[in-house]
Amino acid sequence: DTTWIGDPAASRVLVLMSGVHGAEGYAGSALQTDLLRQAGALPCDADIAVLLVHALNSHGFAWDRRVTEEGCDLNRNFLDFDQPLPDNAGYDVLADWLVPPASDPVTLADAEDAIARFRAQHGERVFQAARKSGQYAHPTGMFYGGRAKTAAHRSLEAIFAEYRLDKRTFVAVVDVHTGLGPFGYGEAQSEHLPDSLSHALLGQAHGPSLASVEGGTSFSVPLNGTMLQFWESRLGDGRYSYLCLEFGTYDQETSRLLYRREHCFRRTGGDPLSEEGRAIRHAMRAFFCPDVPEWQEMLMFRGGLLVERGIFG
Repeated sequence: DTTWIGDPAASRVLVLMSGVHGAEGYAGSALQTDLLRQAGALPCDADIAVLLVHALNSHGFAWDRRVTEEGCDLNRNFLDFDQPLPDNAGYDVLADWLVPPASDPVTLADAEDAIARFRAQHGERVFQAARKSGQYAHPTGMFYGGRAKTAAHRSLEAIFAEYRLDKRTFVAVVDVHTGLGPFGYGEAQSEHLPDSLSHALLGQAHGPSLASVEGGTSFSVPLNGTMLQFWESRLGDGRYSYLCLEFGTYDQETSRLLYRREHCFRRTGGDPLSEEGRAIRHAMRAFFCPDVPEWQEMLMFRGGLLVERGIFG
């Protein structure tokens, strides 16, 4: 779903996105709903508009999965598929340990032993980069970026064209995610190169709380095929900014084991409407959108603040 707030001819546009990782969509949807409630009081001048892109990965949102209907991590899918795809040798080594072909206790214990040896040999940051940065060779694995554009990728292309975003003077994107970082904290992540104009503009808008993924000051590791590459290829440095707004929930070992459970279940042909399938879906939603009033209040306060700063910026 999309909604435009403001003059259709506005030269500057803030794009607020939710649901790129489907199960993470609740948080972004809440911020978008709140923005709609106060649309008449937005701090916009006549030349600023707001575009809401709701539930971009609608399949993942509908089924409480991070991936699309093609089984892809949408935020690893924004590549030029006419070019060679990135290698991820670390994931190649880890593939059948991260998502084993079976989920019996012996297989899982052997996988955990192998992962522990990899971590001890290579270090935690190398392990997290291998696991999360994006891989293009294991379709049933974690963080699989695909080998072609997903339906959600094509939807974003259509939205970009429909609203003529290439004709605007400046586009500021705020993309809401959950699941990484301290509980309830919303990290403002810049994926731009630290010496780029777009990164400098984000710094002016968001101040010293801005974290740099490429500069090593973020909870995230550098990633392949992210949403930033979609905007960069169409607008270029200085004509846009991309802010990944990431709200922490629970620890990363909890998420790794949950991802493993969900991927193993799907890999072995599990029925998502079965009792176990519903339990996994419930666990995914509870991880990415904690039913905890304190977490929700922190989300709404800081999320609203950063969106407002994006508009002013």
